[in-house]
Amino acid sequence: MRRVISILLMTVLGLSFMMIFHSSDVYACSCAQPQTVKDQFSRSEAVFSGKVLEVKEQKNVNGSMTKAALFDVSRIWKGGTESQIIIHTGSGGGDCGINFEKGKEYLVYAAPSSMYGGKELLVTIICDRTVALNQSQEDLAVLGEGKFPTEQVHLEGELSRMHPFIWVAVIGVVAIGTTIFLFRRKWKK
Repeated sequence: MRRVISILLMTVLGLSFMMIFHSSDVYACSCAQPQTVKDQFSRSEAVFSGKVLEVKEQKNVNGSMTKAALFDVSRIWKGGTESQIIIHTGSGGGDCGINFEKGKEYLVYAAPSSMYGGKELLVTIICDRTVALNQSQEDLAVLGEGKFPTEQVHLEGELSRMHPFIWVAVIGVVAIGTTIFLFRRKWKK
């Protein structure tokens, strides 16, 4: 009986680790020719300028490391009307990520993509025209004035929430621990 329970527990533990640490797709960054402002604008779902309030590195369900940046939006050319937005990017290196710096202002072009994590998120990469705001004169000349955000939102703390794979791991560990505790208790009787 103990052997069957040990095998069962090892199987559950092994499956839990495989769910958490499974392999992921790998993307390499290769940018063709730079897009024009008009082409990038038409391909983007969100185009805005804003100041980075927070940058958080995240491990996604597919195992990839990414960054999420919370922006305080100052001007909007395309997309929503909210005063804050979260944009995802790679962690840097060969994954096309942009190294957003807290406190710095950027002109951001973002589009929905599952490139970083399996579900559609607003993403920007180094192949886009996203750039520090003080280096965006050419783009601003084409884009014009833009609009101010009209809907005040507060997304602080959104980047700190636990991701679903962490909950799966926590529940798995609790379930295994409870099972071991109950079987040990039963064996002692």
